[in-house]
Amino acid sequence: VIKCKAAVAWEAGKPLSLEEVEVAPPKAHEVRIKIVATAVCHTDAYTLSGADPEGCFPVILGHEGAGIVESVGEGVTKVKPGDTVIPLYIPQCGECKFCKNPKTNLCQKIRITQGKGVMPDGTSRFTCKGKQIYHFMGTSTFSEYTVVADISVAKIDPAAPLDKVCLLGCGISTGYGAAVNTAKVEHGSTCAVFGLGGVGLAVIMGCKIAGASRIIGIDLNKDKYAKAKEFGATECISPQDFKKPIQEVLVEMTDGGVDYSFECIGNVGVMRAALEACHKGWGVSVIVGVAAAGQEISTRPFQLVTGRTWKGTAFGGWKSVDSVPKLVTEYMSKKIKVDEFVTHTLPFDKVNEAFELMHTGK
Repeated sequence: VIKCKAAVAWEAGKPLSLEEVEVAPPKAHEVRIKIVATAVCHTDAYTLSGADPEGCFPVILGHEGAGIVESVGEGVTKVKPGDTVIPLYIPQCGECKFCKNPKTNLCQKIRITQGKGVMPDGTSRFTCKGKQIYHFMGTSTFSEYTVVADISVAKIDPAAPLDKVCLLGCGISTGYGAAVNTAKVEHGSTCAVFGLGGVGLAVIMGCKIAGASRIIGIDLNKDKYAKAKEFGATECISPQDFKKPIQEVLVEMTDGGVDYSFECIGNVGVMRAALEACHKGWGVSVIVGVAAAGQEISTRPFQLVTGRTWKGTAFGGWKSVDSVPKLVTEYMSKKIKVDEFVTHTLPFDKVNEAFELMHTGK
């Protein structure tokens, strides 16, 4: 058993608490990882807020991390102690019907136990003050050591800087993949990206790499425009600057609508606007943002009858174990940006400050 520091969420709506936790050794087909770097994501904040129907407490949050394998359980063959890895919230077992189907990356092998905050055998590897602490998204990267299933780990280039590539564990991969895998943006196309946070910027990067000729960024926060343009946005607009709905503005700006739109916020009203901003006959709108539990999307069926397509994406459609090492390689060869997404680097004990920076859009 390893004793280490972890940020524990004892209950919903309260700040994380830095505690000493005990991390049990990995069981069969499990891997214990020394986490070197982790990032914060709105999904962590969503669960912490208490709005997540799958949220269980007390829990160790975090799902964008990178580290070094400390030890492995019986039967683990793909990684060994000392390997550099990224934990994966969407695993890839290679055996379930989802893994065998080229149309999806949604491995279901450990979905039920992962959703309940436990390891595949139904138990937790974390204890604190004598209490069992739940796992989060199969990763729990807000701990100096964590235990994950062996199908939830990608072995990456040991030369990669872990304080940067941890972002490939969720946000950057999700946005980039939404453009290149889910939408399959084509050369010369026109795109609209709603929400210019980390995921939105990654979508812009993907659209640019795919050769889009016009990329319109949409956000209420104008402080985000300069960064969006660095990533490839050709122009940025705020819905507050117009009297009419933003979808009407976009349809006028683009002679009938955009070829591809992306909703990177998790707001069902914006999801509707993103679909309706698409061009009749061929426009495709991709939902990337995660809306709160129980919310529903709506539009007039005529929007779809007249040739628009509504799609969704999870982790950018990447089959995780196969793709994450390749994404790291693309970063190392400067094909994709990662460093540019990092705005602040804080010590682990300032994790609550990191959430505040995220909530204020900084």
